[in-house]
Amino acid sequence: MKQLRTAAVLVLVLAMLSALPGCCIASDPSTGQTKTKEIKKNSLIPLTGIEKKTIPVFKPLSLSELHAKYPRTFVLSGNSSIRRVALTFDDAPDNKFTPRILDILKKEGVKATFFVLGNRAEGYPNVMKRIVREGHIIGNHSYSHPNMNKLDLDGFRNEIIRTDRIIAQFTGYVPSYIRTPYGNITEPQIKWLAKNHRKAVNWNVDSLDWKGLSAKEVCANVLPYIKPGSIVLQHSGKGEKLSGSVEALPIIISRLKSKGYRFVTIAEMIPFQ
Repeated sequence: MKQLRTAAVLVLVLAMLSALPGCCIASDPSTGQTKTKEIKKNSLIPLTGIEKKTIPVFKPLSLSELHAKYPRTFVLSGNSSIRRVALTFDDAPDNKFTPRILDILKKEGVKATFFVLGNRAEGYPNVMKRIVREGHIIGNHSYSHPNMNKLDLDGFRNEIIRTDRIIAQFTGYVPSYIRTPYGNITEPQIKWLAKNHRKAVNWNVDSLDWKGLSAKEVCANVLPYIKPGSIVLQHSGKGEKLSGSVEALPIIISRLKSKGYRFVTIAEMIPFQ
């Protein structure tokens, strides 16, 4: 009988607890006793004691900042105390503009530097052989002309090494000088070049000839900005409107010769020490 009364009391207590809306049973940490604690529906329990941490965002260095930080590896110009100029041509070779440029350089007795694309070197082997035969310097301009800012280090290395192997078939050596497409390069890529005793060479005089400019416009973009140690950027690749650039070349050479400038290759302008 006593057991029945105890069971009845427990049933009654449980029934009363279940009838209470929106409450739960919790343990009071100060007493260890059980008590009810009401929690409102749709309410949020604030989290205290959690520190908010800000994740730092690292901004890549600009090209000018990279040059300032790595002046021996990322080069824009040569010695400013000697009246020398380096003519450089990107996107070579092709069978339309490169032969015309080579004709002019040969006639003027000028040596230049051609930054070649691996896929074009494969496509125009006879023009590559002529560039080498006539004493010009070959630089690496990547295999497929990607924006290096969008490649990780493995992708960058693959572009450079693949083109190295192609160039070496014509020159017998791996080029020491690199010019990345659009001049874009990242800090890890510069560090890799430095580790492998190579240099990235940009320019400080831009002809903007890729815009399809006239000879007069190309000259206007080049001649007023020449200083001792200048590196001039022009192009010699198929698919661009470069007739104005080719026509401007003998004018640029003649004007600069008359001012006492001597034309040199990148290897002469920026020798390895």
